[in-house]
Amino acid sequence: MDGYAVSSDLTHQEYCAFRDFLEQACGIVLGENKQYLINSRLRFLLGELGIKSVGELLVMVDRPSSAQLRQRIIDAMTTHETLWFRDQYPFEALKRMILPGLVRSNIATLRIWSAACASGQEPYSISMICEEYRREYPSRALGTVQILATDISPTILQMAREGVYDNIALTRGLTQDRRERFFTEENDKARIKPEVMRQVIFRELNLMQSFKSLGKFHVIFCRNVMIYFSDQLKADILNRIADVLELNGYLFLGGSESITRYCDRFEVSRAHGGMVFRLKS
Repeated sequence: MDGYAVSSDLTHQEYCAFRDFLEQACGIVLGENKQYLINSRLRFLLGELGIKSVGELLVMVDRPSSAQLRQRIIDAMTTHETLWFRDQYPFEALKRMILPGLVRSNIATLRIWSAACASGQEPYSISMICEEYRREYPSRALGTVQILATDISPTILQMAREGVYDNIALTRGLTQDRRERFFTEENDKARIKPEVMRQVIFRELNLMQSFKSLGKFHVIFCRNVMIYFSDQLKADILNRIADVLELNGYLFLGGSESITRYCDRFEVSRAHGGMVFRLKS
């Protein structure tokens, strides 16, 4: 495979063409001089295809029957880095602030969307929080919970659906107590228990596509994904997110992501050490 590394003399024209392809395909904007990133992410795919340049790859992906190849390129170039209960505060805010308010509103079915869910740690963390809330407050009737988890990668979604994680993944943000409560041990791996899994539905979705078919949500997690998009696409996604939020619904973004430049339909407040965005009335 090493013999098929991306050519070090990747032309400026090839680089620009690949950058345009990636932005059009999934919204990711590569900055200048990211040849090293392309090299590291595509090395294995180019070796498998038996080609040595991005130029050859672009010729192949331009063919009518290239849908699967396009998806494999997107898979290779997108980041699936994730961990359990990432940054903590969104999950504490969900349990301590948002769920109590929604329960008081007598919502029969609570709908939560985990966008760009990668291998499933975020939506399963959300599901665990809902289970913890039920156990801590049995007298407060938390109704049916539906968590929609979407990602652009069908490969990573299949891993998420299986709900099985190795010890390395399990150490990243997951306490031993939660592992014992919400997982079943299987040799050197562990499987999410059914009561956590059954609240989560996985679906392939490119955030550049319409959200209308998804229905309405009370809470949306769209974290650490829009940092890769253009300003125009950020504004577009945020406004479409606002369209599928219920009145006064909540949005969580990544810790380094801002909303003020792109959408004026939310009010911002601090909660449990971080920011939460609420759709304006």
